[in-house]
Amino acid sequence: MEGSVTVHMQAPADKIWNLIADVRNTGKFSPEVFEAEWLGGATGPELGAKFRGHVRRNEIGPVYWTVCRVTACEPGREFGFAVLGPGDQAINNWHYRLTPSGDGTDVTESFRLNNSALVRVFWMFAGYLRGRRNVRDMRTTLERIKKVVEDESA
Repeated sequence: MEGSVTVHMQAPADKIWNLIADVRNTGKFSPEVFEAEWLGGATGPELGAKFRGHVRRNEIGPVYWTVCRVTACEPGREFGFAVLGPGDQAINNWHYRLTPSGDGTDVTESFRLNNSALVRVFWMFAGYLRGRRNVRDMRTTLERIKKVVEDESA
């Protein structure tokens, strides 16, 4: 009920982090989330800040909003958030870790579904396909970010 992808980017970690942590950029990179906005007066990334993302599941639908809460926020190093369900309980956790490496930065995006009974049942019946899709979409997201930061660095 988890997965990750790492892509090396020839750019400094701070530059990459600034793109990732400003959730308003999500629609430029994610295959499924086509827009996002800060909520409750938040204007940027900080622990506990909430935002919502507009999702087009599997790029075709259904279309819906999700509310998320920032769970990790260390400039140049990591950014994470939880997708919230009923009662503000985390359903899925997304995380980006940035690690200096050689001529740039290794960026790892990961997801981890919470281990609830409902999620275990979902994973038994459809989870494998969803997990595969998440890994493919994380690679697409990171490759799109890489193109932007490397084009700007050239």
